[in-house]
Amino acid sequence: MNKTFYIKLAFSNLRKNARLFAPYILMNIGIITMFYIMHAIASNEGLKSMPGSSSLKIMLGFGTYVIAIFSAIFMFYTNSFLIKRRKKEIGLYSILGMGKRHIGVMLLLEAIFIAVICISIGLVSGIVLSKLMFLILLKILSFSVAFNFSISMASVSLTVIYFSTIFLVTLVYNLGHIHLSNPIQLLKGSSVGEKEPKTKWIMTLIGLISLGSGYILALTVKAPLQALFIFFIAVILVMIGTYFLFIAGSIAALKLLKKNKSFYYKSKHFTSISGMIYRMKQNAVGLANICILSTAVLVTLSTTVSLYVGMEDVLGTQFPYDIEINNYETNDTIISDLNKSVDLHAEKNNVTIIDRFGYRLKSFAADKDNTNLSRTTQFEDSDKNVFTTLVTVQDYNQMTGESIALEDDQILIFSNLENYGFDQISINQHTFNIVKELDTFAGMKKATQSLATNYYIVVKDLSVMDSITSTFPEDADTRLKYSLTFNTTGDSDNLNAFNLALVNEIKNGDSNTYVQSKLLNKSDFFSIYGGFFFIGIFLGALFLMATVMIIYYKQVSEGYDDKVRFEIMQKVGMSIAEIKRTIKTQIVMVFFLPLLFAIIHIAFAFNVITKLLFIFSFTNVPLFIVCTLGTIFTFGLIYLLVYLLTARAYYRIIK
Repeated sequence: MNKTFYIKLAFSNLRKNARLFAPYILMNIGIITMFYIMHAIASNEGLKSMPGSSSLKIMLGFGTYVIAIFSAIFMFYTNSFLIKRRKKEIGLYSILGMGKRHIGVMLLLEAIFIAVICISIGLVSGIVLSKLMFLILLKILSFSVAFNFSISMASVSLTVIYFSTIFLVTLVYNLGHIHLSNPIQLLKGSSVGEKEPKTKWIMTLIGLISLGSGYILALTVKAPLQALFIFFIAVILVMIGTYFLFIAGSIAALKLLKKNKSFYYKSKHFTSISGMIYRMKQNAVGLANICILSTAVLVTLSTTVSLYVGMEDVLGTQFPYDIEINNYETNDTIISDLNKSVDLHAEKNNVTIIDRFGYRLKSFAADKDNTNLSRTTQFEDSDKNVFTTLVTVQDYNQMTGESIALEDDQILIFSNLENYGFDQISINQHTFNIVKELDTFAGMKKATQSLATNYYIVVKDLSVMDSITSTFPEDADTRLKYSLTFNTTGDSDNLNAFNLALVNEIKNGDSNTYVQSKLLNKSDFFSIYGGFFFIGIFLGALFLMATVMIIYYKQVSEGYDDKVRFEIMQKVGMSIAEIKRTIKTQIVMVFFLPLLFAIIHIAFAFNVITKLLFIFSFTNVPLFIVCTLGTIFTFGLIYLLVYLLTARAYYRIIK
């Protein structure tokens, strides 16, 4: 054959199958663009001058890996749609005399054309948009940095190599698939799966058990640290349950509807239910994928948006005071000098100190068993473990202005969560009577949720404190320290100068004194949470794009498969109106089922997600509810738009 024949044939195939190839090419261009942008930003030298750059680079690198892995899976998955739809066409080529080697050359040229188009356009758009995306990232982080347009050759090389490899693997898969099939199989390939599937009750039962177990785990988790482990188990169980119920449970449900004669033997139900039974085996995996991806979009966007919008709240939770100073070599002289230094810098910079709390303390982790507290070094059981802080009544009175007196066996107690609830407490075999349960301590109030339970216990004096900890090994956790916390007011420039001066003096001074500044940590903090938001937008867009593509190919595939079926319906006497009603019923039922399940998944996952957010010090549950509902509403509108567009393509095919 003429060598140009294959080239012309390959171009002709791409043009004639534009309905199939155009979305595939656009999707690959989008994925390649996103991969280049993420990798280019992660390796951008401008990040080094930003606060929290090391954490941000790690997060962006993680985002690059996620995009890379997901891209390979999804490109291979969508390729399977294409090759399935083209089996009949390729089989026809074989019947007309083209050998498998010739077909292989044709597929090779098609793959080369697609790869060149996708990679070249993806790189160009990635290079053009990378600057815009970087500026958006800086805007999200509220940070400015000198930025000159540049092309990351490392990102270009990696993108070309990685995606060329993916296209090569899909080509090998296609060639192998064609090589192992005969022309008759290829001609009938798109009709495989037309037999009515059997009801798989065992798989349905496993799906129900898996889904129910995942839901129960998500609903019953109580502690944030426990949620970190439980979440992944619940996700796996819910995914298994979703796939099994879509594959087997949907068919079982349809068969039950079919047995209900009063429901089934109606024209609007008969054809819809019958058609869905025949096609559900083929649809099920795609629908489950849509459901999982929709859930991923909702979870990713709702959590990252919540963290970004609630950054100030999270910052306030992690840093309850503007300044916190801790000294581990405590004596009266050091305490006096430390307070004088704070006052001196405040006066120099025209800053006012408010809400000052200074107290000596000893702290340790303990296991709680009813009224007994015993020191532990294993902080693994959040229901059992508590962080315990001992404070003298003298320091407590100075903080509050009260004049409380305690005996050796008397204490005051404050719990950051629920009240302690008993009249006595035993700490390291020392029993104390509880005079009063406090509602606040050093400006702290009770919270509805926290990473851990914290007890602040006020004792008579240092001698009682020492007797409690006398058997503890001397380490940083249990030795006496002095904590000074306060807030500040003043002009922003003065506050910044005050924080810098105080922090620099302490860093350059006593190595036993440590300081945390809310203002100076704000930039690092915003880098981390802004980075989460930026990656969340990227991954959300990626998952959304994948969802749209699977929906589109499902609709197109169903259109071609149903074309003959609805022609038969017309021949047996069904009117056009009845056929349209049947089509609409079937499409709506199948199309919106994944979205419904995704919303149900989110509802059951709400508890465990809020616990995970507590790990990031996010406790504003009402804000998370608003962000989740807003995300569901926005995604629902996009989903509806995709339905309207793909339904039109479906109708055009079957007409």
